[in-house]
Amino acid sequence: MKKLLLIGISLSIWASAFSQTDNLKRKIEDIIAPKKATIGVAVLHIENKDTFSINGNIHFSMQSVFKFHIALAVLNAVDKGKLGLKQKVFIKNTDLLPNTWSPMHDKYPDGNVSLTLSEILQYTVSQSDNNGCDILIRLVGGTQVIDDYIHSIDIKDFSIKTNEEEMHKDWNVQFTNWTTPIAAVEALNTAFEKKILSSKSHKFLWKTMFETSTGKNKIKGQLPIGTQVGHKTGYSGANSQGLTAVTNDIGIVTLPNGDHFAISIFVSMSTEKEEVNDRIIADITKAVWDYFINNKK
Repeated sequence: MKKLLLIGISLSIWASAFSQTDNLKRKIEDIIAPKKATIGVAVLHIENKDTFSINGNIHFSMQSVFKFHIALAVLNAVDKGKLGLKQKVFIKNTDLLPNTWSPMHDKYPDGNVSLTLSEILQYTVSQSDNNGCDILIRLVGGTQVIDDYIHSIDIKDFSIKTNEEEMHKDWNVQFTNWTTPIAAVEALNTAFEKKILSSKSHKFLWKTMFETSTGKNKIKGQLPIGTQVGHKTGYSGANSQGLTAVTNDIGIVTLPNGDHFAISIFVSMSTEKEEVNDRIIADITKAVWDYFINNKK
């Protein structure tokens, strides 16, 4: 396991209540220490800018987390008038690959159907549809367009080079799509607080994120029932040696007082079982939740 580091994000260094922050660090280290995995965490309190990270500058494969960034690029194209949320997109039979996670394929197994762009975005983000993802990548002009856009909003530690179809063909390809925990939180904050999108696109994005149905045992796993969480998961599956490249979740969590925190957790190169990897994410999130609940400002 890689050495744990406490790092301040460029937005603000967590400078207050050092002993309490140390307590949070120890709690998270206790969660991480016995696990056979490399784990990265970054947290930003949206309103007061408190920050925290462990292994925050390490490059982690994104897997389906990149669908959040793809949605940002697609909605930017909508705001520029290049695409429209209500426009119909014809989906050919060959667009719906059968051997991949795709609720869209389950509903339309024969393809040759027209769906609105908003429907494809909802499939891709809320249900993590792999076919929907690749349709959006092609529609917006390819991975380079998305990469350029994310860098243009000042998210530097990010790379997207390939799509879901290619990742399914070769285990190693997934590592060409990467980000850091800190950059993932910065992207969440930029999209949530700075409102880089139009009001309509911003509202659509976060409605879709808060409706995400995947990863109920990750960020949301140990939070009180009914907590509002807008998030995007990622998961590589395990290879033949039992190694899971990544189990990820990034999102915005709403606190009881109406404040929010952005969090990203990446569990990488893990030999733990899937439920253990999920529980790592849930337990870390709950530790952060408890910190903010008990240290109100």
